[in-house]
Amino acid sequence: MTVYTPRRAARVLLVDASDRVLLFAGTDPGQPGRAYWFTPGGGLRPGESSAEGAARELAEETGLRLAPVAFGVPVWAETVEFPFDGVWYRQEQEFFLVRVPSWEVDTAGFDEIERASVSGHRWWSVAELAATAERYYPLDLPERLTRLLAGGVSC
Repeated sequence: MTVYTPRRAARVLLVDASDRVLLFAGTDPGQPGRAYWFTPGGGLRPGESSAEGAARELAEETGLRLAPVAFGVPVWAETVEFPFDGVWYRQEQEFFLVRVPSWEVDTAGFDEIERASVSGHRWWSVAELAATAERYYPLDLPERLTRLLAGGVSC
């Protein structure tokens, strides 16, 4: 029986003027050969709201500093189960959509785990995500982005 560690998280769909979403490339230290792409964001601190956590994580991971109020309401929420570095998590996460004209990513705020497990970043179009054989999370990201960028609500 798998024992899950509960975790709350906020994730950010950072989308530029060309409708490309920023994803980070990483690996799980417990499974170094298993590479994947993922959105900025991470675990919430005790007492931290999702918008506060999204703002903090975005600043730490990309250098983009925005007030929590700039994140608005989450565009969708989900619960996922996954392993990372030998620990299984059951994570309740909310996603925020943030639009920017462009952004030069600054990863100077990465913590030790991020420096060890993140190997790069890039901006992806929906078409590129839909066509790639590379692993990314969430698995339905192209469909959700298509709806969000068309102005639909995706919760």
